[in-house]
Amino acid sequence: METFYITLVVILFALAISDIIVGVSNDAVNFLNSAIGSKAAPKWVIFAVASVGILVGATFSSGMMEVARKGIMNPNMFMFNEIMIIFVTVMITDIILLDVFNSIGLPTSTTVSIVFELLGSSVAVALVKISNLGQSISDINQYINTDKALAIIFGILFSVVIAFSIGAIVQWITRLIFSFDYGKKIKYYGSIFGGFCLSFITYFILIKGAKGASWISPEHIAYIKSNTSTIIVACFVVCTVILQLISMIFKKTNILKIVVLIGTFALAMAFAGNDLVNFIGVPLAGFESFNAWRDSGLAPDAMTMEALTKPVKTDTYMLLIAGVIMIVTLITSKKAKKVIATSLSLSNQGESEEKFEASATSRAIVRSSMSLSKGLGCVVSEGIKSRVRKRFTKVDKSDEETSFDLIRASINLVVASILISIGTSYKLPLSTTYVTFMVAMGTSLSDKAWDRESAVYRISGVFTVIGGWFLTAIVAFTSSAIIGATISVGGKAFIFVFLGLAIFLVVKSTIKSNKLDKEEEEEEDLSEPVLETTKVLEKSKQRVTNSILISSKGYSVSIENFLNEDRKNIKEVMGEVSYLDRKTKKWKNNVNSVVLRLQADSVETGHYYVQIVDYLRELSHSMNYIITPLYEHLSNNHRPFTEVQTEELIQLVNRVNDFYNAVIHIVKEERFDKIDELISSRVEVVEYMSSLEKLQIKRIKSKEVNTRNSVLFFNILSESKNLMFHSVNITKAYRDFVKYSKDAI
Repeated sequence: METFYITLVVILFALAISDIIVGVSNDAVNFLNSAIGSKAAPKWVIFAVASVGILVGATFSSGMMEVARKGIMNPNMFMFNEIMIIFVTVMITDIILLDVFNSIGLPTSTTVSIVFELLGSSVAVALVKISNLGQSISDINQYINTDKALAIIFGILFSVVIAFSIGAIVQWITRLIFSFDYGKKIKYYGSIFGGFCLSFITYFILIKGAKGASWISPEHIAYIKSNTSTIIVACFVVCTVILQLISMIFKKTNILKIVVLIGTFALAMAFAGNDLVNFIGVPLAGFESFNAWRDSGLAPDAMTMEALTKPVKTDTYMLLIAGVIMIVTLITSKKAKKVIATSLSLSNQGESEEKFEASATSRAIVRSSMSLSKGLGCVVSEGIKSRVRKRFTKVDKSDEETSFDLIRASINLVVASILISIGTSYKLPLSTTYVTFMVAMGTSLSDKAWDRESAVYRISGVFTVIGGWFLTAIVAFTSSAIIGATISVGGKAFIFVFLGLAIFLVVKSTIKSNKLDKEEEEEEDLSEPVLETTKVLEKSKQRVTNSILISSKGYSVSIENFLNEDRKNIKEVMGEVSYLDRKTKKWKNNVNSVVLRLQADSVETGHYYVQIVDYLRELSHSMNYIITPLYEHLSNNHRPFTEVQTEELIQLVNRVNDFYNAVIHIVKEERFDKIDELISSRVEVVEYMSSLEKLQIKRIKSKEVNTRNSVLFFNILSESKNLMFHSVNITKAYRDFVKYSKDAI
């Protein structure tokens, strides 16, 4: 029996490592968002600073470990074997849930997930126990610490409103003081602003967080508490003087970059101090339970777990090991990039690819806000409005593209650090994700990053993320309850069944994610700040060639499989065509960025690049208009084409394939002298299609085919003509793009 529980402890720690990996991949956005978005330093510097913060913050989390042991349930009401089922259930559910959110690139809360997983599994195991003992369901209150659970949940939800509001207010006041053209003011007042920020960070991170640290003695904590005011004033003076000296000695050094990097360190520290419990709190509690049971000499179902109600300090070395794993994950995780990209897209100060579609709710909110703004504008005098408008006028003074400036990055970090550290000091596991995300959204609102061009999309995105948070709570509770109840009723074997399921799902999502990452790497962004025109030419050729190849393959395979009534293969081709559709949409959305990077003195180059993108977009539309009706026709089990129609379409596919081969040859080899031949080939194929249309009309008059047959047949011919037309236009536009680009070079 002891061997089995030793195995469970080993599994818990193995799951803890996996949980750290998936958890940090989601939570990295919390402390990297501001530094990366403002480009305060090279990425390796940002990661190094964050890594040190994580390592130090890990030692601050010792006191938080009690939340996992007695924050949600009353451990003295459960036996050792029941406690172990609860802990294993929580870890399995947490890994699956967080990995799903990482894969789709949405930031969620590791705190919410762990709280509701503990709640769900505890409730499930308690209900099974109550049923076995013949107790009333009302006795559930004896097993669950409902007051503490509700306080944690309320604290998390309340923090969302507070974080957004404070972020918006502080950013508005700060922008009113410094404006977007803050260069001169930072030169004179930057050190004071930086000293103010750093003194707040010091107070809430060091002083308030110190009592949770595993390496600070009670005597030192008492000294810090009794001299709080002196330490804060000294910190403000020292930081201000140091920053001023740096500004005077290194005149080109931007003080705000120092503030952002130190803020990144502070927020990483707060993250580790507050969230490490989410990853290793449960396994450590399981390890403590195992030690207490082994020392007791009792049977697993005869020992209650009062041992978990006693305060325990986690060894520093264990916290540091967890911190090291967090750092390695932070540096190597590819899924973290997706989550960061989502957050940056919603707070971007300039134009960017919008990742979310507008919704009716977001449109209504924007309209209401505009009406409210007009109403308030009638009350405020024109002079005040003019002065405020001037402070919020955006200034573009750099060629380096950033998501937002260093002022906003500083406020994001300082406000989030303060709020998270307050929660940590009171041992309340508020969500760092909720706080940092909502602070960033609040500062974005105040900074007018949500303007009339982007507001509906970004508000919709925020609601999507918040909806995902509520979904996290529901899914975490439900899933852990189901798994916990199944193991309790079905027996220990189900532990390994669910463990195998978790491994399978994580491996599957990782493989899929790596495949998508590879596609993204191959499709390099042409809007990079430093990109030679020759590189644009090379990537444009790759785009055109790949698009024509996908279109050619999609056209022939879809029609051939339709004629063979092979719905499965058509669906696979639909995936490739859908990929082309997403890519062409992205290219069209980014066309401004690319045109800005082309040779400044060549308008023609940009003109033909825009044409290429437009025609590629139309090409993908035509492919969708062909393949979707074919798939639906087979899915609805409608009658196939007649033998004569089949022969006609086979001939058409062969002719179109020859045409596509000619297009690919011209583009790859840049044999633009062959374009006239290509046009003649298109004319011949179009004439053939006209003859097919006439034959189909004869079949209609002789009543050989029905309406559905005719609509589909004519649709194939019509979109085939469009495909060839767009292909010729792509080739001609690419020819002119190459010519003018080389002339510009």
